[in-house]
Amino acid sequence: MILAVVLLGGIFLFPLWQINLEAAQFPGGLDLNIWINRISGADGDDSIIQNINILNHYIGMQFIEPDSIPELKYFSYVAYAMMALGVLMAIINNKWGYGIWFLIMAILSVLAVYDFYLWLYDYGHNLDPMAPIKIEGMTFMPPLFGEKDLLNFYVKSYPQLGTIFMGLSIVGGFFAFWTKPKKVRS
Repeated sequence: MILAVVLLGGIFLFPLWQINLEAAQFPGGLDLNIWINRISGADGDDSIIQNINILNHYIGMQFIEPDSIPELKYFSYVAYAMMALGVLMAIINNKWGYGIWFLIMAILSVLAVYDFYLWLYDYGHNLDPMAPIKIEGMTFMPPLFGEKDLLNFYVKSYPQLGTIFMGLSIVGGFFAFWTKPKKVRS
């Protein structure tokens, strides 16, 4: 169980997700890294967010303003709480405690992906009707997972190491539950 908690700590060290925008005018592409508590460009280059916001303006997408995204503020606290709960469950050393931790982590992870989808949908569909570039019936929602052409951009959206660590943490919690013998009452 402690291993699951340590693995969960990886979400603070690595991005959870990356959206990459490739186009001829940006030979290296624009990488947007989404962390548990911030959004940054590749290698911490925050000017990429400014460049993406300039592009968003032309097609009517909202600006990406990390300070206005509440999840970036409170997801860290949820992760810390789950780490503390995991340590508590390891101290208690109870099979069902491990199972409860695993279920909570699995549910929170599914809800986080759904929340991310809702943000992508909002950004891609709620466009400014006064945008300089309008294409009737077109939305600009990046894919949740995968690759997609959006106008002259090729967009890729994939999980990163932080998500892998979170997934391994969930697997570790399940493994702790599965391998812990049930206490026999005497």
